Amino acid sequence: MVRFLFLAAALLCQSSAFLPPNRRLSPATSLLVSELEKEVETVNPIKLEKSNGANGSTGQAYYNLKKGSKIPSTLRIEGRGIPNRNDPVQLLDSSTYESDLINSWDVYPERQRGFDWEVEKARRYFAGLRLREDGTWVKQPSFFDFLVSERRMSAMDGGSSPKPVNMWDAAILMTTNVVSQLGFAPALGMASIPTAVIQKYEGSFLSFIKGVLGGDLQTLAGGPLFLLLAKYYTDYGPIFNLSFGPKSFLVISDPVMARHILRETPPDQYCKGMLAEILEPIMGKGLIPADPATWKVRRRAIVPGFHKRWLNRMVTLFADRAEILSNDLVQRSKAGMVVDMEERFCSVTLDIIGKAVFNYDFGSVTKESPIVKAVYRVLREAEHRSSSFIPYWNLPYADQWMGGQVEFRKDMTMLDDILCDLINQAVMTRQEASIEELEERENEDDPSLLRFLVDMRGEDLSSMTLRDDLMTMLIAGHETTAAMLTWCLFELAQGDPGLLNEIQNEVRTVLKGKDRPDYEDIVAMKKLRYSLIEALRLYPEPPVLIRRARTEDTLPGGGAGVGDSIKLLRGTDIFISTWNLNRSPELWENPEKFDPTRWERGFQNAGVKGWDGYDPEKIRGLYPNEVASDFAFLPFGGGARKCVGDQFAMMEAVVTMSMVLKKHDFTFAIPPEEVGMQTGATIHTMNGLQMTVRTISEDEPLPKTDGYWTKQHLKRGLSTNGLPIAKEEDAETQEKKLNMELSIPMEIKNEDAN
Repeated sequence: MVRFLFLAAALLCQSSAFLPPNRRLSPATSLLVSELEKEVETVNPIKLEKSNGANGSTGQAYYNLKKGSKIPSTLRIEGRGIPNRNDPVQLLDSSTYESDLINSWDVYPERQRGFDWEVEKARRYFAGLRLREDGTWVKQPSFFDFLVSERRMSAMDGGSSPKPVNMWDAAILMTTNVVSQLGFAPALGMASIPTAVIQKYEGSFLSFIKGVLGGDLQTLAGGPLFLLLAKYYTDYGPIFNLSFGPKSFLVISDPVMARHILRETPPDQYCKGMLAEILEPIMGKGLIPADPATWKVRRRAIVPGFHKRWLNRMVTLFADRAEILSNDLVQRSKAGMVVDMEERFCSVTLDIIGKAVFNYDFGSVTKESPIVKAVYRVLREAEHRSSSFIPYWNLPYADQWMGGQVEFRKDMTMLDDILCDLINQAVMTRQEASIEELEERENEDDPSLLRFLVDMRGEDLSSMTLRDDLMTMLIAGHETTAAMLTWCLFELAQGDPGLLNEIQNEVRTVLKGKDRPDYEDIVAMKKLRYSLIEALRLYPEPPVLIRRARTEDTLPGGGAGVGDSIKLLRGTDIFISTWNLNRSPELWENPEKFDPTRWERGFQNAGVKGWDGYDPEKIRGLYPNEVASDFAFLPFGGGARKCVGDQFAMMEAVVTMSMVLKKHDFTFAIPPEEVGMQTGATIHTMNGLQMTVRTISEDEPLPKTDGYWTKQHLKRGLSTNGLPIAKEEDAETQEKKLNMELSIPMEIKNEDAN
């Protein structure tokens, strides 16, 4: 009723007297049908209808107005391409009811007449809706924003998809938490889950206030969140509540429960919850923070880009960038410099992501630039937000008076400008093709994922979602790989020399006479691959997965010992502690030890009800994943929302580390215990990985090995490959075989293998 009264008044007030002097309309530009409007029959079209894409992709309202459509000049503005996220004029989201409403008018010109059409034009005008010259509808700032419905169609279609959690759900959940903490959980049909008692804050009052205003959960909790959860895991077991007043988080460190949440329920039953709220200003609706409906569409659009031929092509790119890093290390070694290898690994993986995803050369290995610094500041801000429970960035005018937020806004504007320019440039040179045709296409000048997505037939090129996906890949795409490389080198350097010798021996043998590896070499370097994945087990990235229940659910009991089923209320925020899963003595042998050989041995524990254990025979691909470990190990997540770039990351890590270890030796420049550990979205060193580097000459002999790898199996009564010994053989026979193998020079064994 309010909207109708306003629109009626708007129609009566269309004389210039009711508009500001600089916005008064002449008769020729009136919202009513004018001579100019009658002359305009069409808009220069690019698509035949509202673009949802052949693959169902959602994005922004992008139309071809059919011949005869009459859009007055007062509803038109200039402009093309994707705007910066900070621009006042933004593209209209095509997944909303508003976009569908506009489409229902514009693709049927016969409807554009009479009183209803005049009301609709008035609504668009006062709501700030405008049609650009490229055929896209945009939204300008307006005092009458309430005239535009931004509700998503998925929330209005009455389908089976769960609705987002609302304030009422939060109130019910908060009340239930308070009552449960008073000991009445069984009366409500809830399992008696222990509640962790958070230690008293021991810092100063000033630091406490600073932590509250900054939303710093780590400060208030007394340390990194994942280490706090590890302490409580020891005290309370694999499931407990972590409460801050009436606000509570359910912490899970059980593979059976994790499997249920990540794989056994529909993808839309759990969302990213508060993680999505935290990352939305940075990644928008990219794959990581996206709601289930958006995620389903965008994943379908992006996954084809990671096809086998493209991944093989990326091996060359990985080697190109790793070679630049290796040459840089040679120069630093000659100068006797101490090298922060964590920083070096972050730089090379950033350069790889820049070229692979955007065809943009950051050049961060060899130079510093404002762009590279902006990327790292945004990364640090994203990490800080991910460990904050108060959205300090949403405080009024925070980006104008909070120093960190002022800098963050400037950095995001710079990165947005770059991404939008890259997307718009790619659109200008678009050569549309089917997925099959794109997989066969040779794009030597630009093999980037952006090129693939832009050229893919049906992709919505006016979509801010494409920009969000690319920003997500930039922010998250290189952090995991850099951390894996950093901690792998750290553990190899401080561990048993026999293990490092075996890894270097394998690398230099496989790459003998070659400057760089190919895909077959990546497969052949099994010990190196398992060392990298073992580093990811000890230092999971991220150490905590965040989910929110969108419907009531019942979790299996697993190894929690609180019954066979655990009721979960709609709106429950969940922490799945990958750190606890990966280091649990219930799930792993010697879990605190860096032991890459473990991936060749199985492990079972009947005490964890419903868990099938780790089975190396279930490994498919380059690394042991969540399937082989039955969700005790989640290197790249699990289930439907598993990371789409897992193979990319593993191949990148193996190529980079193999080329580094082939030509360089590393020793600590500081004691290993001083490296330290801190966390945000990923686990970093506290003081950098400070190493001295020695360049290995080409004619230097291979490192001597003592059979370290196979000995780890033999001393457990297993065969040399980690499997149970066949009945006709025994441990002594296996030992003799090993000694014979060790007595044969590596060069001869290679010749025999060929």
